Amino acid sequence: MQFEEYLRLKKLVDDHILYFLPEIDHNSYTISEAMAYSLNAGGKKLRPVLLLAACNFCGGDEKLALPYACAIEYIHTYSLIHDDLPAMDNDDLRRGNPTNHKVFGEAVAILAGDGLLTSAFEAMNKDMLLYLDNVEKLKRRVRAIYEISKGAGCRGMIAGQIADIEAQNKECTKELLDYIHLNKTAALIKAAVRAGAHLGGADKEVLQHLDEYAENIGLAFQIMDDILDYNGDEEQTGKKTGSDKANNKTTYPCRYGLQESYNKIRELTENAKRSMELYNDDAEFFFKLADELAERIK
Repeated sequence: MQFEEYLRLKKLVDDHILYFLPEIDHNSYTISEAMAYSLNAGGKKLRPVLLLAACNFCGGDEKLALPYACAIEYIHTYSLIHDDLPAMDNDDLRRGNPTNHKVFGEAVAILAGDGLLTSAFEAMNKDMLLYLDNVEKLKRRVRAIYEISKGAGCRGMIAGQIADIEAQNKECTKELLDYIHLNKTAALIKAAVRAGAHLGGADKEVLQHLDEYAENIGLAFQIMDDILDYNGDEEQTGKKTGSDKANNKTTYPCRYGLQESYNKIRELTENAKRSMELYNDDAEFFFKLADELAERIK
């Protein structure tokens, strides 16, 4: 994503990504190094940027939303560390760098993921303590944490991951494939947008439109990942390709072919833009983000 507002918000996240981590005793310093290694390894920062953009769109203050933006990136990064482990996808590269367990070993990588997950909730709850005397602002934060918890948990990302694992080496229906993608990837993207909207004080109508946008973008994003794993190269993806085929996973290009997968991305991208068209220029960020996604498949 290369447009100005996206890059501005991404830099804001990058500049603060370690700020909300807890101070770690020198006797446990390795865990700090392992967590920072994966957080500083690059990446699009899509989820925290979407959280900040949704907060701004709904009239909130992006700087006050930073603990939640960084927290959702902690959660996303923990999931990547665990996904790369031999027991999961068994990947050696992530974002063009050796995966966490290749640098620190499997035991430390597991703990680094655990540390990032718990640090995310520590950061958000620490922020909540600042608003105990302001009921409305506290409610917004409680709602944001709930959205992030749900999106990351057993009704979201974890649900998609377990379904993905159990679908390996089996015939996967269209319904199950959509379920996997909508949970494994889209759920945390939706959570980011909904959390940012709550922090900004969104009403139900705006929240619904943002929710529709995020679901379409989230599903399109995962289909693109499937395509890149199917026919991309290591330089483009920052990781080894072909892992889905090696792990006997059912993906959109494997099931429907590349052309239908491209068509589906275009359809989802247009649906996402349509869900925000009521807001015209105020939704420029969301239109541009959807267009950037469409540009990647030309």
